Amino acid sequence: MTDRITAFFEELRERTHEPLLAQAEGTIRFELDDGERIERWIVSIDRGDVDVSHRNVSGDARVRVPRDTFERLVTGEANAMAAILRGEIAGAGDVELLLRFQRLFPGPPGSGRAAGGDDR
Repeated sequence: MTDRITAFFEELRERTHEPLLAQAEGTIRFELDDGERIERWIVSIDRGDVDVSHRNVSGDARVRVPRDTFERLVTGEANAMAAILRGEIAGAGDVELLLRFQRLFPGPPGSGRAAGGDDR
């Protein structure tokens, strides 16, 4: 069974092009911390063309977040900006790239906003 985080990144990889990122270029390194290990996801964006991997690269932006918080982001149970303001997410590097990417997270359950939806 695929967990929700893996499903989020796999779905993004399968799309290969994300219109919401058409104005974005760069690489984001996500570091998901479960308290015992760091799981790394790399998202490379070239004007909407997206590639997802586990390569060991630094990235133009880096996000370190507890794994359970990131799971709440990809399910719409948490808001990325609110989590940043609460200090749950640490980001560094290209802030504009991070702001563009956060638009891919779904809205709250029942809002009708799916991840990457056109209603943003």
